[in-house]
Amino acid sequence: MQSTKDYSEKIDKLRAALKSADAVLVGAGAGLSASAGLTYSGERFFRYFADFHAKYGITDMYSGGFYPFETKEEYWAWWSRHIFYNRYVQPPKPVYTRLYERVKDKDCFVLTTNVDHCFQKAGFDKKRLFYTQGDYGLIQCSVPCHHKTYDNETLIRRMVVEQKDRKVPSELIPRCPVCGKPMTVNLRADDTFVQDEGWNAACEQYERFVRTHRDSRVLYLELGVGSNTPVIIKYPFWQLTHHNPQATYVCINYGEAFCPPQIEKQSVCIDGDIGEVLQAL
Repeated sequence: MQSTKDYSEKIDKLRAALKSADAVLVGAGAGLSASAGLTYSGERFFRYFADFHAKYGITDMYSGGFYPFETKEEYWAWWSRHIFYNRYVQPPKPVYTRLYERVKDKDCFVLTTNVDHCFQKAGFDKKRLFYTQGDYGLIQCSVPCHHKTYDNETLIRRMVVEQKDRKVPSELIPRCPVCGKPMTVNLRADDTFVQDEGWNAACEQYERFVRTHRDSRVLYLELGVGSNTPVIIKYPFWQLTHHNPQATYVCINYGEAFCPPQIEKQSVCIDGDIGEVLQAL
């Protein structure tokens, strides 16, 4: 456990790094949304999915996304509810808003594996966001026969209201407007994930931001990134810091705050709740 003095010193270092930075690249993982109250298990899961637990034995929202439902009516009953409470409802805690307030005056870009759209809801410029793994707010052809995504808000809200006994009405099941095959959520799970025009444009903007600030005084702010996909955020942030003596790497993560010894002198690793750290700033 960190001592109070050690924790306070790290907060001071983070504050100083943020103040002196010419640019901030935020790298956000699931831990950030968990800090904001969008937890996938425990009380929140049973509040919204007790009936799915009783019927299918599902114990959390993450594993429920892989359940082999027998019908599309059941599949969309699950996913519409999952999407609604994690995409179209405000998170219980103002963690994203606090983050926005801390970085809004900086040249800032966000790289995230989260798919819940919380950054835009908090006020971040959508042109400075790269959602690498998809968006709960989009659906795509399941084949896919073409690389285009479609907004799902109206459909999802209808499904949530009209579902009964863990099934949506058959007429609400979305089908591809091109080939007629069933549609699915735009999430990266295999090689059928659609990278549409918006995804490609965001990727280009991210790469341009990295190139522009490669040798400047940049703060790589990693928030709640675990070990599932370290090649997207964690490893690139380490490498970019290592090759830039002016850069600072900050990792805030509950139970997983660490960095390689090669960049230790340029790093601030805080083992704690992200929301509490942002409030302490």
